[in-house]
Amino acid sequence: MTKHVNLRLPDDVHAMAVAAADADDRSLNSWLISVVRHAAGVSGTPDRPDGVPAPPAPLRGNGHSPRP
Repeated sequence: MTKHVNLRLPDDVHAMAVAAADADDRSLNSWLISVVRHAAGVSGTPDRPDGVPAPPAPLRGNGHSPRP
C-alpha cells in the first residue's frame, strides 16, 4: 500500500534533490523514499526494482529550510 503526500520544496532544494536523484540513477520519488527511510532509521528495505537495497543518498545542509 502507498500513501500520497504533497511536499512543497523551495526551488533550490528541488533542484538539489533532482540532481542527487539523477546522480544516484533514481527517480526523484525513489530517492526521496530512500532519504526518508534513512532519516527514520529504517534499514535493509529494498528500494530498487531488482530488490537490492540501495545505499541512502547523503543528506546535504542542516535539514532545515531557511526562515523568512
